[in-house]
Amino acid sequence: MSLTDDEITRASASVAHNYHPLPVVIAQGEGAWVTDVEGRRLLDMLAGYSALNFGHGDKQLLATAHAQLDRLTLTSRAFHHDGLATFCAELAELAGMEMVLPMNTGAEAVETALKTARKWGYRVKGVPEGRAKIVVMDGNFHGRTLTVVSFSDDPEATADYGPFTPGFVRVPYGDIEELRSAVDEDTVAVLFEPIQGEGGVIMPPPGFLRELRALCTDRNVLMIADEIQSGLGRTGRTFACDHEDVVPDVYLLGKALGGGILPVSAVVSRRDVLGVFRPGEHGSTFGGNPLACAVGTAVVRRLKEGDLQERAARLGTVLAELLAELPADAVSAVRSRGLWAGVDVRGRSGRDVCEGLLRRGVLAKDAHGQTLRLAPPLIVEEEDLRWGMGRLAEELTAGQAAG
Repeated sequence: MSLTDDEITRASASVAHNYHPLPVVIAQGEGAWVTDVEGRRLLDMLAGYSALNFGHGDKQLLATAHAQLDRLTLTSRAFHHDGLATFCAELAELAGMEMVLPMNTGAEAVETALKTARKWGYRVKGVPEGRAKIVVMDGNFHGRTLTVVSFSDDPEATADYGPFTPGFVRVPYGDIEELRSAVDEDTVAVLFEPIQGEGGVIMPPPGFLRELRALCTDRNVLMIADEIQSGLGRTGRTFACDHEDVVPDVYLLGKALGGGILPVSAVVSRRDVLGVFRPGEHGSTFGGNPLACAVGTAVVRRLKEGDLQERAARLGTVLAELLAELPADAVSAVRSRGLWAGVDVRGRSGRDVCEGLLRRGVLAKDAHGQTLRLAPPLIVEEEDLRWGMGRLAEELTAGQAAG
């Protein structure tokens, strides 16, 4: 007998209701599978919004964490520790950059990048004090902090949170001409997602990233790529920007950087950008802590091997083929790159489809009403991926029959 939504709500009475999770209570995880408190095995097709790219309970990453737990967990940045320089150097090398500013959550990385861009604008570009502008995109999702939601166009993210932080200009996602018009002498940065994950795995037009790179270079504006969800192997390349052979001025990384074990994020850039900070101007008690650096370094070393990126690309081809076979009368659009996909369903909400998938043994997440997001761990077996997509096809077919 499955727990009902009401039973779970009563059991979680002390938990603030800022989420509306599916009616399942997970107790264990291994690889691409989890087990709930009733012993049901479920295929995880969300992977913690890409935080679990390496799957649940990766033995190498856990061994690294356990070893570090026995040695040193926290010093604060008031002192050096023996893992920070290694983590920053190896992550910078992976990204082809020079410096790393480690933080904890993705939202903190975004906030840090916004502060970096403004400080760079005043100290390096020479923008008059108080006039720095940052261009952002419609449909963006960069976190939940007050400054970040100040430039969101999602009513759920903004309702009852004003007044908002000024200094942002929003343009249509993927529209290079609107971007050209928005960038002026006070613009210090363009913040964008190479693929909008929370928006439903939305991709810009082909060539947009290259045009954006050229525009930012021409106008002396920082190109800031939020690769918190799209980076670190998810799309079949180390970074989603790699698909257009584009290198931004700043990478924002998180989620998978913590190996599914703890929150780790980072701003990765050149020395002339991150070098604008002086001691005392920005910081974080837990940012770059020894445990985070140990796990983060292990993640970076795994990615340097390239096997996971190749696996995501190969299985991404399989996923695209399976998406194309979904019942056409139940689906209005599909979008995928690597092991990441958005499926727009007809006649049902994405939440309803996710609840149906849960009953069939698959975990997924909806977005913006009628979109289903799929992001299995990169270590998922092809057989399991095919099984999970088979359950999705069954659920969509059953929904059309019931309708």
